[in-house]
Amino acid sequence: MKKAFFIFLFSQFLFSQQNNQLWKGYFSYNEIVDVESATNTVFAATENAVFNQEVTSSNLNIYNSISGLKPNVITTLHRSEIFNKTFVGNNNGLILIQNSDGSISTKVDIITEVPVPPDKKKINDFYEFDGRLYIAADYGISVMDIATSEFISTYFIGTTGEETEVLQTTVFNNEIYAVTRNFGIRKASLGNPNLFDFNQWQTFDGGYWTGIISFNNQLVASNANSKLYRNNGTSFQEILSLNQAVIKLKTNGSEVVVTTQNNVYVLNTALLVTAHVNQITDYNVQFTAASVVNGFLYIGTQKDGLFSASLSNPTVFTPISPNGPLQNYTFRVKKGSNRLWAVHGDYNQQFNPYPLDELGISMFNGENGWVNKPYDELLGAKSLSDIAFNPSRPNEVYVTSYFSGMLKFQGDNIELLNNTNTGPNGLESLVLSGNPTYVDIRINSPAFDRDGNLWVTNAFVNKAIKVLRTNGQWQSYDLTGITANLSSGRYNSMAIDRNNTKWISAYNDGVVAFNENYGNKFIVINQSNANIPSTDVNCVALDNRNQLWIGTGAGLRILPSVDRFVSETELEVFPIIIQEGDLAQELFYQQPVLDIAVDGANRKWISIADGGVFLVSSNGQQTIYRFDKSNSPLPSNNVLDIEIDGVSGEVFFATDKGIVSFLGTSTKPSDSLGDVFVYPNPVRPNFTGTVKISGLTDKANVKITDIEGNLVYETTSSGGTIEWDTTAFGKYKVASGVYMIFVASQDGMDSTVKKVMIIR
Repeated sequence: MKKAFFIFLFSQFLFSQQNNQLWKGYFSYNEIVDVESATNTVFAATENAVFNQEVTSSNLNIYNSISGLKPNVITTLHRSEIFNKTFVGNNNGLILIQNSDGSISTKVDIITEVPVPPDKKKINDFYEFDGRLYIAADYGISVMDIATSEFISTYFIGTTGEETEVLQTTVFNNEIYAVTRNFGIRKASLGNPNLFDFNQWQTFDGGYWTGIISFNNQLVASNANSKLYRNNGTSFQEILSLNQAVIKLKTNGSEVVVTTQNNVYVLNTALLVTAHVNQITDYNVQFTAASVVNGFLYIGTQKDGLFSASLSNPTVFTPISPNGPLQNYTFRVKKGSNRLWAVHGDYNQQFNPYPLDELGISMFNGENGWVNKPYDELLGAKSLSDIAFNPSRPNEVYVTSYFSGMLKFQGDNIELLNNTNTGPNGLESLVLSGNPTYVDIRINSPAFDRDGNLWVTNAFVNKAIKVLRTNGQWQSYDLTGITANLSSGRYNSMAIDRNNTKWISAYNDGVVAFNENYGNKFIVINQSNANIPSTDVNCVALDNRNQLWIGTGAGLRILPSVDRFVSETELEVFPIIIQEGDLAQELFYQQPVLDIAVDGANRKWISIADGGVFLVSSNGQQTIYRFDKSNSPLPSNNVLDIEIDGVSGEVFFATDKGIVSFLGTSTKPSDSLGDVFVYPNPVRPNFTGTVKISGLTDKANVKITDIEGNLVYETTSSGGTIEWDTTAFGKYKVASGVYMIFVASQDGMDSTVKKVMIIR
């Protein structure tokens, strides 16, 4: 598949995309991969963030893509107290360093210089000794000077010089020991200047080991037989039988901490167990890492975050992870009037939900942060795939399941709608040959029409279009003879236009358009009857000019007017052609479009598989922003869903590695100028953003003058918000003072005056 984006030829970026003040992060901190001890402080890492907390304080410091920490997938963590640096290792060899001044350094030496395949560069462990950082990786060992953060050397220590997975290293009696996956424990003298020569290494023990530390003048190692051993230089002696494989073996100098999936053991200097934890009350946890800091035990879990307890009483645990959604992988987000909902279940490109997800729902409502509803409260609904808010009943929310039907939330009440309680015209299970009792109800595409009816799609059944009427009755519509792949029909997003025509994106069937008010009329847009590049359609979106934007697995198409459905029997769609000098190119040619969202100014936010997200002008001829992981806080280039808050202009991006948002300015226009407001106000000396004037009608005229009436800025709104960079027509920053804002509607029949104070 072609990966070149012709859009680069004409892109104009209107502001520095590194301005992280325009971004917010909505990350989960529940999936802990490592826990690290420091003096009076504990550090913990998820796959895409790091946070720390002092033992004597409840304040959490968080480092993620918004603050400049942009990992690939974090695998291990190390805190250097001596050099006041934090090292973050990744699965691709990337090392991120938080320096003593708080800045983030990115080290790609392993990625670019170590001559092994990319899938052999995972970093497994860091070990600090005598100013050097020994990096255990899937190819061998690399060494870094901690003070300068420069690489010194790399060692391939297989018995014939080949790369081998090194799981952990330590130093004992001036010898470096390395636990390898295939060659036992290898060792060499640190005083040997030729450690890059594999012949200088010897096999200390040929068994199968998983970890090693130096502790209290001896070696302590974990074996693949799920036992812990000590070695004083002559032989290994068993300390503890664990009954499970060791995930992490750590020491803070005064304790040894051993983590398995269901157990954490703390051993003292005599290697006697002083604490053993095998459960955390009220949580069904799986442990991932643990450490001891200043008399407190900290345990990281696979999906429930970080917990702390006094080492003297390790039974009463306190969760201390930052507030966030259930997990980072987010399939769909939906913004209601005062809350954001997110679901984490999914299906693959072929709409296969297996393995089925048993995950809850994440809900964010501003001041109260995230409140997560766990799976065990959702009546067994699996693989939750989409969300719809009832526009006339703010407390009524529907969440579709791509296996179990659909959940209805009404205040605190939850109801599971399926084939047993929606009547003969309601939700249906697919039929599995040879198993008539099998129940699998794949519901998707929820959308409300202007009359308050809820429309959904039902995969793998003939009557694939369903509607829940406002009177509580269900109705179904049969696609027999309409689509080419009826028995295997699968459907993605749905958009409903002002004529109540339903536009449904379908897998292998293009776009299905349906309107029951015209004699159950159907029109199918596919490759046989329209200029559509792929019948695998991922998304559809209606814009403010009644155009339908269609995102397919191989490009973008536009239906110029959805009103044509009423009078025509076939519909033609068109690409957007970009002219750059003498070169004409198709916008997003052959690119898989994942989602399209339309903002208040009729601009389009478009996500491309593995390509980030683009903001294009209303006609697609100009690229306003292009965001990806390299130039923005996006944690991933796979943006699975885009949602826009029409009131604030905030644009939410749901990715496979977390949710972030961009504080856009294109909000829905107001009906009048009665609610115009200005923020921030006052503008203080340390503020570096723009002043936003919201609550505008479309095409309102905005003039800004100083107190003496001198004009410093003028513009016409597109949507409900404009922004001012506090300069006089872009020439120079205006001086401190009060500035008058005069707003008039396009027809001049409505007006208002506001003030903003600027303090330099």
